[in-house]
Amino acid sequence: MRKSSFFMIVIIIGIAIMSLLFIHSCVMIKKVERGILLKAEIVKVLGLTDLCIFTEARYTRNPSVADLHTPFQDHPLSLEHFPSGSLIAPSGRLKR
Repeated sequence: MRKSSFFMIVIIIGIAIMSLLFIHSCVMIKKVERGILLKAEIVKVLGLTDLCIFTEARYTRNPSVADLHTPFQDHPLSLEHFPSGSLIAPSGRLKR
């Protein structure tokens, strides 16, 4: 077998796999859209608040409702002892 024939076979197989992946993603989008609409309805009916991002400290669970002094509740100069506290940027209120 010539190298060019082998190359064409590899290209055709690659195109076939990419086509199957595209078809699969189109099918999965339809399934995910139904799930998102169902979850949106559940949130609306139950009146849920924002997403809980981390479960460690109360000021990282929901940064939009945390008060300004929560990270320093033990001592004003205390070090951060939760890893998630270093992943969340300070709120816009603290940047003034």
